[in-house]
Amino acid sequence: MKKIQKSLELSEYSFKELSPTYQNLVQKAKGAFESSYSPYSNFPVGAALLLENSQIILGSNQENAAYPSGLCAERVALFNYGANQRPTEIVAIAVAVKNPIDSFAYPCGSCLQVISEFENNQSKEFEIIISHPKEDKYLICKGVSNLLPFSFKKENLI
Repeated sequence: MKKIQKSLELSEYSFKELSPTYQNLVQKAKGAFESSYSPYSNFPVGAALLLENSQIILGSNQENAAYPSGLCAERVALFNYGANQRPTEIVAIAVAVKNPIDSFAYPCGSCLQVISEFENNQSKEFEIIISHPKEDKYLICKGVSNLLPFSFKKENLI
């Protein structure tokens, strides 16, 4: 048996250590959770996409009484990007939660899979910035494969 292990490429920063561009992106993600419709989970989430042309696209989670009908903030932002056929690539996505939980709130598996699809359809990986809701901590990972190493890709289709 051969053990296969992938080392994660995650870096932790304080707000001051982030570039001014990423500070702005994180602030936009935090502002985006204010438009969250989350009466069932009480877990507002905001996302902000940074494009190569410096445009920022926002998303917030949108719930529905029929739970599977809602969407996470990350997918709202990404599907907005896709639906409007943006001509420029994604540089980064920032994710922020409003609830004061004691840990980072990573994107869910469905969001990671959608991030993977968008990332695979462009020329390079983008960075994922995850905000800690209580502490001055921000994780940055280069490429979704650091959070979802075995994503399903179009190459897997027959």
